[in-house]
Amino acid sequence: MTPVLKRLFKLVFASITASGLIACQPSQAPSGLVYCSEGNPESFNPQLVTSGTTLDATSHQIYDHLVEYDTATGNIRPALATSWTISPDGKQYTFILRENVSFHHSELFTQTRNFDSSDVLFSFNRVIDQNNPYHFLSRNGYPFFQSIDFAKLVKSIELPTANKVVFNLNRSDASFLANMASDSAVILSKEYADHLLQAGMPQKLDLDAIGTGPFQLKQYTKNEYIRYLRNDNYWGDRPHIQNLVFDITRKSSQRLAKLITGDCNVSALPKPSEIKVVEQNNHIELQQQNGMNVSYWAFNTQKPPFNNVKVRQAIAMAINKKDILHTVYNDTAREAKGILPPASWSHSSAIEEISFSPSRARRILETEGIQNLEIDLWTMPTARAYNPNPIKTAQLIQADLTRINVKVNIINYDWSVFIHKLNSTSYDSVLIGWTADNSDPDNFFSPFLSCASLKSNNNRSKWCSKSFDALLQRAKSTQQQSERRILYQQAETIIEKQKPIVTLAHSNRMVLKRSDISGIDLTPFGGISFAKAKHVQNINEQKKGTQ
Repeated sequence: MTPVLKRLFKLVFASITASGLIACQPSQAPSGLVYCSEGNPESFNPQLVTSGTTLDATSHQIYDHLVEYDTATGNIRPALATSWTISPDGKQYTFILRENVSFHHSELFTQTRNFDSSDVLFSFNRVIDQNNPYHFLSRNGYPFFQSIDFAKLVKSIELPTANKVVFNLNRSDASFLANMASDSAVILSKEYADHLLQAGMPQKLDLDAIGTGPFQLKQYTKNEYIRYLRNDNYWGDRPHIQNLVFDITRKSSQRLAKLITGDCNVSALPKPSEIKVVEQNNHIELQQQNGMNVSYWAFNTQKPPFNNVKVRQAIAMAINKKDILHTVYNDTAREAKGILPPASWSHSSAIEEISFSPSRARRILETEGIQNLEIDLWTMPTARAYNPNPIKTAQLIQADLTRINVKVNIINYDWSVFIHKLNSTSYDSVLIGWTADNSDPDNFFSPFLSCASLKSNNNRSKWCSKSFDALLQRAKSTQQQSERRILYQQAETIIEKQKPIVTLAHSNRMVLKRSDISGIDLTPFGGISFAKAKHVQNINEQKKGTQ
């Protein structure tokens, strides 16, 4: 056993001991399934945020969408809409809605009608209509929708009947249907919203969430757990598990300890170094697939010296991405030679990337008159799907830049403080990333590099180019995939030359699970669904009981 593995085993054992758990004891977890998640959700409405932690806890558990992705094929399939048509000019989308779909019930709300077109209108009008009484309830706006300029795209929404919705667009947008399948495009209950407004409690819409999804939110205790109960009136296949618990466990080693003892059935965001431990345990399995994500380092291009493209290029040359890939990702990621991952249909391996050259980087900085440069590098405090160890990544970047006489100060805060300060502070640079909401290539450009995304605070580089935006608009205005591919590859070339960000890696999406759990729906985009999860042992016992 290597010294690294020995240390990891000791850390896991210490976590087990500290929590009072002994591996040979039976699990004390409640019936159903327990998911060890990495943090607290910021809200229970995924319209309001873009963080993966929140989307995991909400989008596919509590809510449904008009359309959704088939994880087996990658195609868009019906959900709350059973079918749809697109006008020849691409400016009108008509959805036929599913009938006899009920919303959840709670102590605050009992529905008097089923889901219909008025719920769709309310869900999207809240985002785009400033006269909607719920529009300004969100302090952070609607970042996903703002980043794609949704309010300017949608001209009007019509309700010809209770089971038909028509979206009229100001322009053709080939990414529209994909965006309707994104994690943020959930359907809320208008009746529940009206009830809360009348009761003077509109803020509860985003906290005491009501949806049509496979599970209903029952209880949330910050830093401890989220509890869900199966929706027995679910319109789709009824979930196998009755109780679903998100056990909020920040440290990866503690999540692994709980998984080993059986106190968790599934665990989020394992560190690559922990996989060796898993391989020696017959009761735990790694589930992974290529991820539609990118980890990157963003420069604040509105702040000197990063407003100088040559300085950005020079610093990018000094980053040893292969070292980061080996040390941080341990062969669970691919080097990012651009923004689009290899899984994207618009990916090109022919992107001419700035090559690694510290000596050339030093010469460029000297030519630009940059001496004794000291910069702050803000980094995430916890693992994300696109980066299993942000702190280690920051330390490697820090060491690389020391070689070109640039001093790096690593800035780190708790996640909620980190996001708040990013939105309100003039930082130098930030190590962050993006997990796609859908398979459309535009989702890797518009949400965090367009001028519109400056308003939503998703654009961490604060780089804005109207000619770049025009190129993206051309790509969205045609339905021809071959033409769109060429345009997005041109967009990649612009980003590579301008270097508002340094792309680092495309990470695999990974969860650890007990071997008796199946049906975990892990998408390459984001979010996780437990609607089809099965506890094999329980199912076998139920079958025996009926024989």
